[in-house]
Amino acid sequence: MKRLPLITSFILFIALCVSAAYWAMQLFKPPQRVVAAPPQATQAPPKLDAAAGLLGGHTTTVVASNFQLKGVVMASNPAESVAILAANGKKPQAVRTDEEVLPGVTVKEVQRDHVLLSEGGVVKRVELPKDAKRK
Repeated sequence: MKRLPLITSFILFIALCVSAAYWAMQLFKPPQRVVAAPPQATQAPPKLDAAAGLLGGHTTTVVASNFQLKGVVMASNPAESVAILAANGKKPQAVRTDEEVLPGVTVKEVQRDHVLLSEGGVVKRVELPKDAKRK
């Protein structure tokens, strides 16, 4: 019984220290920073050739004869890739994916060694010449 006041004083002192530490942390806490989500990485759309090969089908592509692929500029985002095409012997022009080369002819896909053009729903493939390819 002699030690009851000493033990009670010690417990109350610990409670006072805990309370003081809590309120000091609340008072001196830095403001909360806004957390931004990381940018989403774009994934290239799947190629129809690969899906057709898996399912036993064959893709039909017609080789375009009145177009010449002079060069390709590949970007990390497939929609930003640029093909340099010459149509009907005219001056070459830079064309992005889903843009028209000529009226009714749009660029569907740009790859390192070829370009797929859509002319009236028919997919045509234009190959990059062998001497223009670089690795």
